[in-house]
Amino acid sequence: MRTSDFDYELPPDLIAQEPPAVRTAARMLVLDRASGSWEHRTVADLPQYLCAGDLLVLNDTRVFPARLLGAWSDTGGAVELLLLERVGVPDTSSPLDKADGGIFSETWLCLCGSGRRPRPDQRAMLAEGHVSAEILDAQGGGRVTVRLCANRPLTVVLEAHGRMPVPPYVRRANDDARGALDRERYQTVYARERGAVAAPTAGLHFTPELLVTLATQGIAHAFVTLHVGPGTFQPVQTEELDEHRMESERYSVPEPTAAAMAACRSRGGRVVAVGSTSVRTLETVAAAHDGRIVATSGRTEIFIRPPFAFRAVDVLLTNFHLPCSTLLAMVAAFAGRERVLAAYREAVAQRYRFFSYGDCMLIC
Repeated sequence: MRTSDFDYELPPDLIAQEPPAVRTAARMLVLDRASGSWEHRTVADLPQYLCAGDLLVLNDTRVFPARLLGAWSDTGGAVELLLLERVGVPDTSSPLDKADGGIFSETWLCLCGSGRRPRPDQRAMLAEGHVSAEILDAQGGGRVTVRLCANRPLTVVLEAHGRMPVPPYVRRANDDARGALDRERYQTVYARERGAVAAPTAGLHFTPELLVTLATQGIAHAFVTLHVGPGTFQPVQTEELDEHRMESERYSVPEPTAAAMAACRSRGGRVVAVGSTSVRTLETVAAAHDGRIVATSGRTEIFIRPPFAFRAVDVLLTNFHLPCSTLLAMVAAFAGRERVLAAYREAVAQRYRFFSYGDCMLIC
């Protein structure tokens, strides 16, 4: 299929810049994938569409404040690092040269934003002088391997001076009020496993109260972890969809979740995946284990697009995704391209809010 087959018209003013005041107040377009009919509801109505015995699968990855701002040591020009994934084990065994910023050293794969081309041996001071950075390797496309040094553990420095990596379509001035809002709301209420640079956005609509309500109706929940990487924001550059290559992301499925999935199947319940990341995790494991979900971990590059035979997921809750994106292709594989694009046109006509802080679809 061509990438342009997943295009649609979206007025820019429908791209949500702020989360709703109440998480469960987000609108929810309920799409019946068998008939193509839809209803307009809110997330608070979700319990009406699930049944006792169903199982919610949630991604418990935790977004960390991965953006570090600073300046090049030699020119004073602005530089930003987006920390993606730690390489190796932190070195805290011996003091470092104080010029390097302290005694805690970690090596990270990062995205480097700057007016100059990054090269090995370039140095920068970041996080208001609390972190020094030395580029060890530059892979192209802004990707660099960086040695970071600080006088405190990097996790502590990031919590104090890092910024949340909200998507580029969420326009942010560097003001403290917006930053505080993003730290609270660009995070699910059940986030536990630190490691994502983007939120599993369908999960942003849940509250502890909603999970309790569902549980009292006999609707259990279980967790997987997929640490969302920057590939979720990368546009498809190829004309033919099949030529696109997904970025590798880390995932894990714990034993309690594997057991919960087996129990759900045995009682005839439905597996309700909350978000595309939960889908990708479950379908990755199912493909490798003859349709079964087992306790495991690894990396996935799965690209779900039409046609695709889903083996683990029965119901999907997902936000509205960018035109021509891999996420929209995944939703089209689940519910049918024409039906999904028709639902998107309806959402535009009804002025739903789109993307990370926007509204959502429940596809049954």
